[in-house]
Amino acid sequence: MNLIEAIAIGLVLGFFFYEYFGLSAGGLVVPGYIALQMGTPVILAGTVAISFVVWLTARFVSRHAIVYGRRRFILMVLIGFVWQWGFRMLVLPAGAVADDSAAIGFIIPGLIANEMERQNVLPTLAALLIISVMVRLCLIALGMLRW
Repeated sequence: MNLIEAIAIGLVLGFFFYEYFGLSAGGLVVPGYIALQMGTPVILAGTVAISFVVWLTARFVSRHAIVYGRRRFILMVLIGFVWQWGFRMLVLPAGAVADDSAAIGFIIPGLIANEMERQNVLPTLAALLIISVMVRLCLIALGMLRW
């Protein structure tokens, strides 16, 4: 795994993408993690699905509580953690899906959901896809990954 290189490239590309287009890819480290998982579409789908559920859950909570700024960020990360933990505890032991079909980590879905709330769902997912593909292509060009 070339996690350090992927995150570093993702930071640089994400910075320039944000400066040029004004869109974030779901957090600073997210494109690097996504780029490394592009060979496993089930994990990517799980990450996006849990991120979307986190976003919906946080929107529901925000109707009943004052949630903004740092509170919103922490809420998104905590909800993402709980949903990912629940998925791993309830679905995986039942054998419904393979263990490798979980989302990427416990924090990444919350980071993506936070950006979904800030700049809407489609712009966030589009920026995430574009930057992650660019990171993946850079890693391939540098000889750190295979096709």
